Amino acid sequence: LHGKTRLFKDDCGSVLVEFALSACMLLLIEIGLFHLCIAIYSYGFVSDAAREATRYAMVRGLTLSNDCTQPEYADCIAQTSDIQSYIRGLSLPGINPNNITATTTWLAASGASCGTADSCKAPGNLVQVKVSYAYPYLNPFSSSSATTLTMSSQSQVVVVQ
Repeated sequence: LHGKTRLFKDDCGSVLVEFALSACMLLLIEIGLFHLCIAIYSYGFVSDAAREATRYAMVRGLTLSNDCTQPEYADCIAQTSDIQSYIRGLSLPGINPNNITATTTWLAASGASCGTADSCKAPGNLVQVKVSYAYPYLNPFSSSSATTLTMSSQSQVVVVQ
């Protein structure tokens, strides 16, 4: 009887140590899942921003009379800088607009590269927008404190105006 009581007393601290180790591992997994969910949210924003940018450009083609002075105007010819400003203005919570870049390519109806002149923005031609976002995340296993993951999405549509 004396041996069983003594053996039981020696195991009391081990439960606390096992709980501490298990709780640390569980917390690490939860933080990793949280960061993964934010990354997926950011990719969803990038994908949506590419589609929104092509919609913005497709209705601001050659049939309009003047260049945009602000990206909100609907009666102007879209330029690459206007599309970049428009996308940065779409910012959602958790998205840093300074980490967003947009590359716009105007294509002829055949798909050949056309350039950036207003004549390339004629109805029937194509506009292609590639949006990239440098997602910053903390990597506990890296020597640097922050690392970036570049996410990109591309959309292409026919210019209608």
